[in-house]
Amino acid sequence: MARIQILELPTEHHGADMVTPFALIIDQAGPSLVDETGLLRQGLQQNLRDQLGARAVLVFEDTIDIPANEVPVDPDGYPVRVHVEGDFEKFREQVQEEIAKAQAEVADALRQGLR
Repeated sequence: MARIQILELPTEHHGADMVTPFALIIDQAGPSLVDETGLLRQGLQQNLRDQLGARAVLVFEDTIDIPANEVPVDPDGYPVRVHVEGDFEKFREQVQEEIAKAQAEVADALRQGLR
C-alpha cells in the first residue's frame, strides 16, 4: 500500500502572509499510481499539485524515509522532548558591566561639564 509523506520546504513570505510550501512524497507506489516505466500515471502529478497546492509530487516504488519527518523516541518509545534554557547568569553579568560602563561615562561627562 502506498504511503504519503509531506516534506516541508523553506517558508516563503508574500507580503504579510507566510506560506510554507511542501512537496508530496508517495512511496511504495504500486501499479495503480505508476505506469510500466515507473513514472506517475499521466496527468496524476499535475492533478495532485493543482488540487493540494504541492510544489512537487515525487513518486517512488521503493520505501523512502525522510529524515525531517522522523521523531526521535526515548527507550520507552515516547517522543523525545528537548527543553532549552538560556544562561542568564552570563547575560546578567554583561548587563551589569554595561550599566557600570554607562554610569562611568555619565560621571565623566558631568565632571567635564563642571570644569
